[in-house]
Order: sequence, then structure tokens, then C-alpha cells
Amino acid sequence: MKHVFLRELKLNLKQILIWSLTVGILGFVSILLYSSMQGDMKSMADMFSSMGAFSDAFGMSTLSIATIEGYFATEIGVIHGLGSAMFAAITAIVILSKEEERHTGEFLLSLPLSRSRVLFAKGLCVFVGLVLFTIICGLLYVAAFAGLGEGLTASELMKFLLLEFLMNVEVASVCFLVSAVSTRIKMGLGLGLALIFYVYDLMGRVVPDLKDYLFIGPFSYANASEILSGKESEPAAFLIAAAVILVSAAAAVFVYNKRDLVS
Repeated sequence: MKHVFLRELKLNLKQILIWSLTVGILGFVSILLYSSMQGDMKSMADMFSSMGAFSDAFGMSTLSIATIEGYFATEIGVIHGLGSAMFAAITAIVILSKEEERHTGEFLLSLPLSRSRVLFAKGLCVFVGLVLFTIICGLLYVAAFAGLGEGLTASELMKFLLLEFLMNVEVASVCFLVSAVSTRIKMGLGLGLALIFYVYDLMGRVVPDLKDYLFIGPFSYANASEILSGKESEPAAFLIAAAVILVSAAAAVFVYNKRDLVS
């Protein structure tokens, strides 16, 4: 199992670095731009905060974009949230199905390992990839704050990163189940699921009839504007997240162990 995990991690290391550095550097540059844009944003803050549904969707009615917290939430929060969800989705949705599409599954399952152990090794690789992604992005944000001379408190940044990480694990768990079921790589579906979750959250903050059901989506508890404004997420959102992760993992093991695999 150790060799399967290390092999997968080695194969995915380049992708992990590309995605984490891309998202992290975008956030890094955006943070450094804050000082040059601060004067203009003060005059725009009132206008943005009164734009109704648009302001609600992007959190500009909760925090002023003229502050570092509001700027981080509306700019870096969107970049990191959507970028990390897409990374989690494509990593998890490829991890199992690639063995069948590339006809390497027969060799993999000829090893003295049960399917459950193979699943665990691959799932652990996805998890570690998300950890590395979060750490790299977090370090780049800290470096940017150091260069800027101001920023979020350590507790605010840590809470943001941890909740984003939980959201990524939830998205990845759903895509991991899809990968266990699929015989072909469905990267487009993975990206589509991440975007659907994101759009559902945006619509839930705009459409009154959806607001009561916002907690169903994984982005509900990872909304940067709510995190940085101190607003607590609904406990039901975390219960659903835990249920989705556990059920998806259990279903992936059950389905993958029962079905005939394409060699």
C-alpha cells in the first residue's frame, strides 16, 4: 500500500505544484495590489455595498472592500475557493478511473493488495495533495501580508484555510465516488461539479427561496466574507459535510469492490 501511495503522490506532484502555485501566486499578487488600489476602493465601497443581489452574492454587503478583510474575502476568497475546489475535483475524479482508461488496472490489482487497500492509498494521496495545496497557498498569502505590512490575523487566516480545506475534502469525496464508478476519466464532470457547487452557493445568497437550503452546498461554510466577518455557519452544514464525506467514501469502497474492472 505504501508503494501505491508513493507512486500516486509522485505522479500527482507536478499537478499539485502547478495548481497550488497558480492559485497561490494569483492570491499573492492580488494581496500586494491592495495598497495601490486602496484609495480607489474607498470611493467604490459604498457603491458596491448597495448593489443588492450582486453585493450579497460576493459578500460586499457584509464587509467593506476598502478594508483588508473585505478585500481578501471578495478577491482572494473567490480565487482560492473556486481554484481549490476545481483542483480537488479533478484530482479525485481521475485517481481511480485512469487505471481502467489507461489499461493499467490489471497490473495494479495483480499486486498482493486488496482493492480496499488500493482505494485507501489513492484516497490518502488525494488528501495529502489537498494538504500540500493548502499549505503552499497559505504560505504565499502570509508572505504577501508580510510584504504589504498588514493583513489578517493568524486566527482569521487559519480558520479560512481550514474551512476551505474541509470544503475541498467534501468536493473531492464526491468526485472520488464518481471515479470509483467510472471506466473513463471524466475530468469535465469533475470541473462541472465544482462549478455547480459554487454557482449553487451564489444563487442561494441571491434567491430568497434558496437561502434556507444554502447549508446543503459545500461552499456555504467556506464563504470568506462570512468567515472574516465572524458569522458562524449553520451546524447542519458541517453535519451534511461529514455525512457526504463518509457516505461517499463508503460507497466508493462498496462499488469498487463489487464491480468488474476493465483491464
